[in-house]
Amino acid sequence: MWDYLTWLGIPEEELTWFTENPGAPDIAGINHYVTSERFLDDRLNRYPASSHGGNGRHVYADVEAVRVCSEGVAGPKAIMKEFWTRYELPFAITEAHLGCTRDEQLRWFNEVWTAANELRAEGVAVEAVTAWSAFGAFDWNNLLTASNGSYEAGIFDLRAPSPRPTALAKMLQAITAGAEYDHPSLDASGWWHRFDRLSYPPVTRRIEGITTASVRRVNKQGNSSRALLIAGANGTLGSAFARTCEKRGLAYYLLSRQEMDIADQASVAGALDRYEPWAIVNAAGFVRVDDAEGEIEKCMRENTDGPEILARNCSEKGISLVTFSSDLVFDGEKKEPYLESDPTAPLSVYGKSKAEAEARVEASCPDALIIRTSAFFGPWDDFNFADSVLRSVTNGDLFHAADDVTISPTYVPDLVNATLDLLIDEEHGIWHLANDGQVTWAEFARRIAQHGGFDERLINSCANESLGLVARRPRFAALSSERGNLLPPLEQALNFYFRERKPFGGKTNRMRVGNG
Repeated sequence: MWDYLTWLGIPEEELTWFTENPGAPDIAGINHYVTSERFLDDRLNRYPASSHGGNGRHVYADVEAVRVCSEGVAGPKAIMKEFWTRYELPFAITEAHLGCTRDEQLRWFNEVWTAANELRAEGVAVEAVTAWSAFGAFDWNNLLTASNGSYEAGIFDLRAPSPRPTALAKMLQAITAGAEYDHPSLDASGWWHRFDRLSYPPVTRRIEGITTASVRRVNKQGNSSRALLIAGANGTLGSAFARTCEKRGLAYYLLSRQEMDIADQASVAGALDRYEPWAIVNAAGFVRVDDAEGEIEKCMRENTDGPEILARNCSEKGISLVTFSSDLVFDGEKKEPYLESDPTAPLSVYGKSKAEAEARVEASCPDALIIRTSAFFGPWDDFNFADSVLRSVTNGDLFHAADDVTISPTYVPDLVNATLDLLIDEEHGIWHLANDGQVTWAEFARRIAQHGGFDERLINSCANESLGLVARRPRFAALSSERGNLLPPLEQALNFYFRERKPFGGKTNRMRVGNG
């Protein structure tokens, strides 16, 4: 360092003054993140060009150690202990934050907090742990090198009329009061301990005391992880929740109607006794909007009676509940995006079944979370509007879409992740979740064709009535939220869809039971 500073032109007498007048700090601060530990490798062909760099003498790739080291990384406790051994200075963890899903944010802070307390009990002078940042951060994922408007929530979420406390706020309230904070998501390891964290060919290092564990049903103490129960194994949404829970390390059971008929009290009670879930995600129900006009009894049973039975059982047993509603509970007369407080006035049997379900669930279980959403599309199934558009234009066929019906298309991965965050935050009541960007069906089809590199002239705009649909649809069914718009813009969702979608002809993932 001396040579470098003198090379910069700083006189030696000025540097000597600092050596003769040392001023050690009374306390130090450590900012440590999951990706703070780096791995340098001169085998450049193993890593993307964006990671290549050097120091003027050596050329190497600089990547996150957690993404390449098979044994994992040292972690917060080892870093704190190393600092104490070297400097013997009192210190604080001045930033403890993870830009990720809510469950992973809880796991990271819990790991830092636990490590700090364990070291303090060993005589290490850990003075404080700071939860940063209180109100989240914009563009922190690129270190403010670009203004993309990317927001990650902290203790509070600013995407609401006023800062909304997240589960992190509840955790901090508990531990600052001297109490323990407990949540089922803490039963599993954070992603930085799981095998699916690896992004590059794994490199083996020998680090004493470091272990790597996959997501598992049994935690480190030998206890079974508490699990979510997802109803709707044969549907797009149920499979999406299972896939996402797998990625987020949340234990779950994905049940078919044969394993739990939500409209049968005995079946529901039996499933709750067997699986003992901490929460239920109801992704089951009657989804064929036009068929509902001729199958009223079946639609009402699955869409109204079922959610009510779940709500009643969850209320009695203290189990959290999420259930889904639809933009079809509105009549389309408003002409501007609908909010949660707007009155319902459904035009179809399907819409009526959902509106009635909302009322019954709220009456039976006031703590339930009811998600209203719009027509969704995603990369993991063959049965959505975007996929239908692409199949048609790929064959050079015209695709007919209504230009007089406005909606808020919703990307399934965004919907599922936001729903799980709200569930962990213990939110309740009706909440609108849809990607920002209202379009007509025809406009949506054209944007899909454009993103796919196809001629948008293959999209034929037409009147909704000409499509021969049985059920009435509201002419305007776009959604917004007065509680907080949590999903990114539609354009971003389309970009992710084309990046993640499976090739045509692939099989839909039908997971049944997964370990978390």
